[in-house]
Amino acid sequence: MRSQRASERFMSVITWVSACITFCVLLYIVGFILVKGVPYITPSLFELNYNSDNVSLMPAMISTVMITVFSLLIAIPLGVFSAIYLVEYAKRGNRAVSYVRVTTETLSGIPSIVYGLFGMLFFVTFLGWGFSLIAGAFTLAIMILPLIMRSSEEALKSVPDAYREGAFGLGAGKLRVVFRIVLPAAMPGIAAGIILAIGRIVGESAALIYTAGTVAQIPLDPMQSARTMSVHMFALSGEGLHINEGYATAVILLIVVVLINIAASGIAKRLGSKG
Repeated sequence: MRSQRASERFMSVITWVSACITFCVLLYIVGFILVKGVPYITPSLFELNYNSDNVSLMPAMISTVMITVFSLLIAIPLGVFSAIYLVEYAKRGNRAVSYVRVTTETLSGIPSIVYGLFGMLFFVTFLGWGFSLIAGAFTLAIMILPLIMRSSEEALKSVPDAYREGAFGLGAGKLRVVFRIVLPAAMPGIAAGIILAIGRIVGESAALIYTAGTVAQIPLDPMQSARTMSVHMFALSGEGLHINEGYATAVILLIVVVLINIAASGIAKRLGSKG
């Protein structure tokens, strides 16, 4: 008993210490970005037209929102419907399903620059799209597809079988059970995966440099090149002339990520409550 209590106390201390270290590191990173960037947030950073004097981040912000929306519109239906098939329709113990899951987990660990090289060879060169917003969106959609697919699959698995059995007992069909009972109950888990995917999209730079390009203007056409905020920060730091504006861009990027996550969580809750 004494050894068991001692081990429990030791694990409790380790847990609290780890949590405190993680919180302190997060607080330091956020505080460092705010201290470095907030003093340099000026009205010139929000002008619609970018030039070497104002180094405006507004075109990059608009491009970031556009490429995020395009990527999610491509990846969410494919990822969620694939997860629904694997959980609800595929036979248990099917080898093809296990191969798909292993492949999905493998793809989720591939570095983003590899996706960028693939997007450049396929979308930019082979399909002839050039450095464009749509090429970057498709590349990011492929990159986040394993994440959405796996999170959706785990969320659907977490729904109790009693929900399905009760609905079938009341005479509901398979399709109605999936979309009216199971999917709304799994929506919080699916939303968590989508939020993680949004964070990866907004913070991505390597894949977009090879596909979307670095033109610092608002794309009026999906076939035009675009620069996201992460690529904008990379360009400013690479030039070495506007480091302070790069920190200011980091602050705005942090705010944009928080707002997008809040909006995604609110939409998921509404969908779940309607279901």
